[in-house]
Amino acid sequence: MIAYIDQHKDRFGVEPLCALLPISSSTYYEHKARQESPWRRPDRWHRDQWLKREILRVWTENFRTYGVRKVWKQLNRESIRVARCTVARLMKELGIHGVVRGKRCRTTIPDHQAERPLDRVDRQFVADRPNQLWVADLTYINTWRGYVYAAFVVDVFSRMIVGWRVSRSLRTDLALDALEQALHTRRDRDDSLVHHSDRGSQYLSIRYTERLAEAGLEASVGSVGDSYDNALAETIIGLYKTELIEKEGPWKNLERVEYRTFQWVDWYNHRRIMQPLGDVPPKEYEQAYYAQENGQAQAA
Repeated sequence: MIAYIDQHKDRFGVEPLCALLPISSSTYYEHKARQESPWRRPDRWHRDQWLKREILRVWTENFRTYGVRKVWKQLNRESIRVARCTVARLMKELGIHGVVRGKRCRTTIPDHQAERPLDRVDRQFVADRPNQLWVADLTYINTWRGYVYAAFVVDVFSRMIVGWRVSRSLRTDLALDALEQALHTRRDRDDSLVHHSDRGSQYLSIRYTERLAEAGLEASVGSVGDSYDNALAETIIGLYKTELIEKEGPWKNLERVEYRTFQWVDWYNHRRIMQPLGDVPPKEYEQAYYAQENGQAQAA
């Protein structure tokens, strides 16, 4: 109505138009005065403008992937008390939203002839402590120079990515390099660590299985051969594809994919809040575990 009055007031005048419309002339003049002098606007308007800046900051700092729930959770983690419905309203006004996960394509090729370790997980992806169960998987990224591939090793307890690599080749070296990084990152692991993967040939190769044995890891491979046999690894890769690869493509080359993957993994491990962990990042979740363990040890 304000815009309509502005459009026709020179011809008909404000008061006659207001007499025909469900708005008083005083309301119209107050609205125009607030447009010219923002200090006259109500406190809620000023708070909304401040909240919009904070919402946009949180959304931008987190790879522009967070939806309403995660933005709301992160704001409250930063002691910015705000209702979820307010975050939803302001994100709609800003025109921003979270990413939606799509369907994942599989890249590992089952090797039905290779000797396969037992399935020691049986789709129960739970762990009571760090370095109890790792899961590993691969995915692909389409670039202007052809496909590149990414391999990940994930600690089930905290969902932390402990090893990753990007390569132009889908050979065993890719999976093996990601494993080597994980072994280096978690040098303080004990001898009861299970490494679980699907039935891909990269994970059933002699070099890979020998390296697992040499490092003291107990190999486990899904027995059925569907996506549920390695569901947690596929979930993390699904986040990677949705939050980075599909959102920022098309990709020019391996170097760009590798650099942005490095940034995404750092953000994922240290700052991305995870609902299964109580809306804290993987690193914080592990720190809380070790702090509790140290406290119990000191009490004993």
